[in-house]
Amino acid sequence: MSLPPLVEPAAELTVDEVRRYSRHLIIPDVGMAGQKRLKNAKVLCVGAGGLGSPALMYLAAAGVGTLGIIDFDVVDESNLQRQIIHGQSDVGRPKAESAAATVREINPLVEVVIHNTALSTDNVMEIFAGYDLIVDGTDNFATRYMVNDAAVLLGKPYVWGSIYRFDGQASVFWAEHGPCYRCLYPEPPPPGMVPSCAEGGVLGVLCASIGSIQVNEAIKLLTGIGDPLVGRLMIYDALEMKYRDVKVRKDPECVLCGKNPTVTALLEDYEAFCGAISDEAAEAATGSTITALELKAMQDNGEDIFLVDVREPNEYEIVSIPGATLIPKGEFLNGSALERLPQDKRIVLHCKSGARSAEALAIVKNAGFSDAVHVGGGVLSWVKTVDPSLPSY
Repeated sequence: MSLPPLVEPAAELTVDEVRRYSRHLIIPDVGMAGQKRLKNAKVLCVGAGGLGSPALMYLAAAGVGTLGIIDFDVVDESNLQRQIIHGQSDVGRPKAESAAATVREINPLVEVVIHNTALSTDNVMEIFAGYDLIVDGTDNFATRYMVNDAAVLLGKPYVWGSIYRFDGQASVFWAEHGPCYRCLYPEPPPPGMVPSCAEGGVLGVLCASIGSIQVNEAIKLLTGIGDPLVGRLMIYDALEMKYRDVKVRKDPECVLCGKNPTVTALLEDYEAFCGAISDEAAEAATGSTITALELKAMQDNGEDIFLVDVREPNEYEIVSIPGATLIPKGEFLNGSALERLPQDKRIVLHCKSGARSAEALAIVKNAGFSDAVHVGGGVLSWVKTVDPSLPSY
């Protein structure tokens, strides 16, 4: 269904703007009126990473008048495989500043607003209030729920995207005209069930595919053309090269946008709501977490330990801690790993950053290995504090 344009048109286009946007102007559906609406629009992109990179670049090229960029991270070399808004010379630079420089290079007519901060319950409402439309390029459930809740409470639409390995999804959530994110996902998945891109990886070009779809939806909403993805979830399989969409209906019992909402304000703690690790893992890790430096001291002192790497084989090939035996987390979940653990040695577990090893630690402790520990920060901490010559990922 077509929706009314989200913004009013600007008063005019300059001669320079007519030249720049001529290929839009000759499309009857866009034309002068549509381009003037884009000029008058204020769009915030949450995140300047994999999805934010193509989204920001194409929003700028399309002539969106004001682009907000919120990101508190700095550019890392591992970002460059997919976050194309940044370059080699930007490594170590705040992502928001790096992205803003690229946007200005693409289109100096765009006003760029930098929010070099972490989005939180303390600032999300104030920041969102200054924009017509939100483009969500986040990669964690806690921020996704916070973005959704703030958008619903402020009555603003937002364009959502998600990527993992070869799979992508996109939709438009606008409670006034359709479902919100909570209608689709009332509760976050159990901790550890859905790996992040940092754990599972993502095909770099997938970011461009989904990011460009997000911009396409943003343009349609701003100008009032076409049939936006309100009430539909677009699913893309890059390996099979297949697109399909699934209808998403507004849930009348939704706790946020339903008939009798019980969530009427932002939650106090979205991290706790989503739970990075399970309660069992958090309990197991309490008092049983060591640092990478402590592990190195154990090895140097000749302590009788059995070091277990619970990552996947392809991760183990990238980098490993000397002396570690690879037993993937899945083998702990199905119980087969337990028979491989020696009874006469102290079990020390590690993964990439500590979340998966904490989950495995809970299983190991429940099996009777009461003195087992895991390495907080995982192999990343080992590379950073013990052996910086090893590659990080």
